[in-house]
Amino acid sequence: MKSEPFKYSWDDLVRDGKTYWDGVRNYEARNNLAAMKKGDLAFYYHSNKGKEVVGIVEIVASSYPDPTTEDETWVVVDVAPRVAFKEPVSLATIKQDPKLEGFQLVRRGRLSVVPVTAAEFRHVARLGRTKIPTERASRPRPSSKRAGAQAK
Repeated sequence: MKSEPFKYSWDDLVRDGKTYWDGVRNYEARNNLAAMKKGDLAFYYHSNKGKEVVGIVEIVASSYPDPTTEDETWVVVDVAPRVAFKEPVSLATIKQDPKLEGFQLVRRGRLSVVPVTAAEFRHVARLGRTKIPTERASRPRPSSKRAGAQAK
């Protein structure tokens, strides 16, 4: 899941504790978003400035209509931060890694939400020296007052 850090950064998400992932206006990215289920994990990627995976989020609510538009075509999911990467993994590192040659972040780079295989997820987390959370978040998190517009 990509976000421009000047619009809604990892630190913003950590501060808010939870937000809905809105602003997706591409059908393929929307389908990827709609496929996410409560309890799924996703990478938080800073696009534009930084161009690096900086954390792992948990999907804490499956897709529902995007509250920022009256067009029922678009959906959001609720996300909460789980763990920051000990070492962010840059797009350049990902592109140079032969184990990630099929990674959709590279192949479908303009999409704000792309699928990740389990093997890719483990490998990128390993590159970031970050342990993948195995337990779901157990404590309730506060709602965000601000939604993180993500897609361009």
